Amino acid sequence: MKTTPDYSVIHSDDDIIVLNKKSGLCVAADRYDEEAPRLDLLAQEEFGKLFAVHRIDKDTSGIVVYARNEAAHKNLCDQFAARKVHKIYHCLVRGRPLWQDLKVTLPLMPDGDARHRTVVSKTHGKPSVTEFHFIGACGPFSWLEARPLTGRTHQIRAHLNANNLSIVCDPLYSGNQRGVYLSELKKRWNGDPEMERPLIDRLALHAWKISFTHPASGRQVEFIAPYPKDLEVTRKQLAKIFGVDPLADSNAAEGQS
Repeated sequence: MKTTPDYSVIHSDDDIIVLNKKSGLCVAADRYDEEAPRLDLLAQEEFGKLFAVHRIDKDTSGIVVYARNEAAHKNLCDQFAARKVHKIYHCLVRGRPLWQDLKVTLPLMPDGDARHRTVVSKTHGKPSVTEFHFIGACGPFSWLEARPLTGRTHQIRAHLNANNLSIVCDPLYSGNQRGVYLSELKKRWNGDPEMERPLIDRLALHAWKISFTHPASGRQVEFIAPYPKDLEVTRKQLAKIFGVDPLADSNAAEGQS
């Protein structure tokens, strides 16, 4: 698996490529910022022409799938439209939900305010469905699993916001931009407060797993994007202190399903 500072290659064949992108990269052109760095342009230097079949938010890290020819592009777009593609995200939120599992069906309207946020709108919103699972609490934070059944812009973030939860360091939907600091989690922390850096200080949302039918072979395929360094460090520290590990719990749940 080739690795660059911006993305790593999870899988590549004649029809598709599956990449694990860093936070801060657009999947395709950004209509609000034409100069924003783009994953597709970077990857095309290695793979040639690519066809976007879905998007994840610029600030989100994780799995992105591109088609490498028109036939694969049509096939994958049809699968997304028919909701035959299954996606799992992991996120770290502030606070603790009052539920173990929650299905949100609030209709969403992208670009619904002056900050270009997605808002709940019963009159103008499109049908949107997200299933959430509470993995566990880690002091002031909680790990959640999110399964979006539709693909609206900022869907996970907007549905959480509507339920009074926000992802760590969400620049649009959270009023608290403070990152996760080890000194706030460990009772005995002997570091220098002036020199301490946050474990993570960007949107703590990661597109972790995706499964779909391969457009050429017709076989069901599944891909997982390892956590990037900042999220992985955060996971390990929270697991060590609080005994809650989203990877261990998610893998166990997948094995039981």
